[in-house]
Amino acid sequence: MRDLSKPIASVLSIRVHPKLIRAGGRLHLALLRRFRPAAFLSADTRVLTTRGRRSGRTRSTPLYYVRHDDRLYIAASFAGRDAPPNWYLNLLADPEVIIEATGDRGSYQARVLSPTEAAGIWPQLIATYPPFARYQRRTTRTIPVIELSRVDTNDRAPTLSSPRPR
Repeated sequence: MRDLSKPIASVLSIRVHPKLIRAGGRLHLALLRRFRPAAFLSADTRVLTTRGRRSGRTRSTPLYYVRHDDRLYIAASFAGRDAPPNWYLNLLADPEVIIEATGDRGSYQARVLSPTEAAGIWPQLIATYPPFARYQRRTTRTIPVIELSRVDTNDRAPTLSSPRPR
């Protein structure tokens, strides 16, 4: 079966309003949750769940990733916008996240890579999803690369801990 997620995402990655980018993410998430076993919707995609930095509610976002050794790497590209995506700001406030894929769900600790570390992963991210290169040219900010390290090792379903007091 042909992987349709990348061509669809590439078409949606033209310079558009952030609300449209977010709506596209919600549509992608709905399709992933509805058609989870379908490879044409989930290739190279994981669902990242963070806790909202202001609301404390969980927020889920589908993202392209690469695996290197036992870690996952994602880019906070927001389709090349000059502002970072909300999920990235949430992750900075609370680096405890959940990552989902077909048949797998786990707790992870997020860490933003230094520019030197990110330089080693960035080519792999571009190979996985070529529009990342266009996004970096489009924005004035350096797109952060985030390392996700798995922290749960048992079979119980992971959950985000209770909201942190302010």
